[in-house]
Amino acid sequence: MLSAAEVRSTRRRRRSPYSDRQHYDEYIMQRIECYKNSIGRDALLNLGDEAAAELQAAAEGQFVLTEVLMLETVDRLIQKRLALRPYGRWRRQFSKLREAQRTPTHWGLEPNCPLAGLLPRIEPEDAALVIGGHAEPTAYLLSAHDAAVTFIASDLGCVERVESRMAAEALGSLFECYVAQLGPGLPKCLDCVDQLDVVVLDPSALAELGAADRLQFVQDLQRRSRPGSVHLLLAGCRALAPESLLGHYTGWGIEEQARPKRRAAAGRPSGGVMLSCPQCPPDTPPSGDTES
Repeated sequence: MLSAAEVRSTRRRRRSPYSDRQHYDEYIMQRIECYKNSIGRDALLNLGDEAAAELQAAAEGQFVLTEVLMLETVDRLIQKRLALRPYGRWRRQFSKLREAQRTPTHWGLEPNCPLAGLLPRIEPEDAALVIGGHAEPTAYLLSAHDAAVTFIASDLGCVERVESRMAAEALGSLFECYVAQLGPGLPKCLDCVDQLDVVVLDPSALAELGAADRLQFVQDLQRRSRPGSVHLLLAGCRALAPESLLGHYTGWGIEEQARPKRRAAAGRPSGGVMLSCPQCPPDTPPSGDTES
């Protein structure tokens, strides 16, 4: 993720944005995998038989059928069965869709919500962790900007809804989601989540934890975050305001946000506190510095 200063400068991004062809290939792959998951084992085996017969007829015994060839042929048969759009037609529609997806209002957020000011700093495959049901719209918005998003909530229905919409909006290629109860730290299933660039936290997800457990949870998030990363604590939880967690962010800076021009529309989440991780941990000299 770029710093605010790097966004203002002419410095080139460290990672190239995804090309339309990459998005198209992922769109095709997602549709094929969704179809495979939606049919029974017998139907899938019948597809395999159809692919084998097609390959044998076309090859006339000139090469040995391999698993890779079978998988490619099955995928091609599914693509034909689903009548998936060719690249040219898909690209014309996708460009308009992705442009809309990259705006906060597409997901029911205010145009000047706290996350909006962070979007120019997001680079492809930046690691983002989104926690809690009320943070759902931010997961979609970050995914639309090609961040690698991990979403976690304690409600199964919420996670299934997010997973389904990610697939429907062709945003699921860099997305993972988990159902888990939160405790003093992230669940074991998220041990691999590390080097985070962005964390979006719905404080209501921590409302039932004791003060000590909340502190340990926030400290665990901080340990997993890169220097210069950003944590967004959303507003809207009556039981636990984002300001009540500020005491756990010693040494972190509070980033200024654009003030809303008008009050948030009914039903649209708005507000929160954004904090930035120091480039060097406390008591750690910058790279190249030596003790005298």
